[in-house]
Amino acid sequence: MTTYEKPSGDELRALASESKTLRARIHTAKGDIVFAFYPDEAPQHCAAFVKLARAGFYDGLTFHRVEKGFVIQGGDPSGNGTGGPGYQIDAEFSNLPHIKGTVAMARSSNPNSAGSQFYICLDDASFLNKQYTVFGQTVEGQDVVDKISKDDVMETVTIEAAG
Repeated sequence: MTTYEKPSGDELRALASESKTLRARIHTAKGDIVFAFYPDEAPQHCAAFVKLARAGFYDGLTFHRVEKGFVIQGGDPSGNGTGGPGYQIDAEFSNLPHIKGTVAMARSSNPNSAGSQFYICLDDASFLNKQYTVFGQTVEGQDVVDKISKDDVMETVTIEAAG
């Protein structure tokens, strides 16, 4: 089993800074979902996502949770909502609202338990504001987000230059 380490120190700072000019592309059979990062609000979460994506961590994982009108959720290597990368990230709550297309990290009841699982909002969800770390926003493919079904596969998740 591959071991993953969360970014820290110089690596964290470099990845967070770099993520200002990056986007994530989630390729699925239904099309691509592209989101921009918010490293000023969530540097740890942006850096961790970029590092995991570049390592191929997300490739082949599924969207294991789909709640119509609410969220799609993926990033669990166990496929059932219990797995992660082997580490946890401290919460980085901000004033960014949960609106349609928001990308945020899932977690357990412990605010500092995020790892690799993320969700994308299918609609506004203001009741989640300031309780989960928002680290991105969908900029292309919201129509694809809306079509995702439970167990749809993230064929590849790549990191690319924005614009």
